[in-house]
Amino acid sequence: MTFLELVNDVLIRLREPVVTTYDETAYSTLIAKFVNDTKRQVEDAFGWNALGQTVTISTVAGTYQYALTGAGQKFQVLDAINATSNIGLTNITFVDMNRKQNFSTIMTGIPSEYTFDGVNGSYDTKISLYPRPDGVYSIMFALAVPQAPLAADSTVILVPDVVVAQGAYARALVERGEDGGLSSSEAYSLFRSMLSDYIALEGSRYPENQEFVPQ
Repeated sequence: MTFLELVNDVLIRLREPVVTTYDETAYSTLIAKFVNDTKRQVEDAFGWNALGQTVTISTVAGTYQYALTGAGQKFQVLDAINATSNIGLTNITFVDMNRKQNFSTIMTGIPSEYTFDGVNGSYDTKISLYPRPDGVYSIMFALAVPQAPLAADSTVILVPDVVVAQGAYARALVERGEDGGLSSSEAYSLFRSMLSDYIALEGSRYPENQEFVPQ
């Protein structure tokens, strides 16, 4: 569904007139806010395939800090690899990285470890690599990055639209009180059930979600 279709879907459930643009009325603007709130909640609940993107870093010899450009700060890491050296990267603690970068002799070589270390001027997350690169390496981060807040009628939502519509409807019922239809608690319980079902369905396609292996 598009953003406008989602807003109208919720308005229909509330037995309210549909609109031609999401901010046509004060009430449709409020529903649009609920849609975005629910979208964020659904995105946070699982690493949805539709949110997947890869951020590639090309290292420079001696430079160990890089930004995950375009990833922002709210994402899930699905995998991190050094594609040049054909190895996976290990996520170590900030404390371990800080000591490796500041204690004794600094190692240079093939990057095999990383940690998150603040943000840059664009508010994208930065990472530190160890050993410090001794040349050019292609470091690839497979991420699940939330979609930007919906702000145009024609924008298509990436996460399951029917779940978002149900969650926004539950929020709208809480805001205006009971009116003879579903109670807000019933609507929210249905939302949680739908979200759980969709997560189970998507998770079934990926073996890593079915088993836990010691690292």
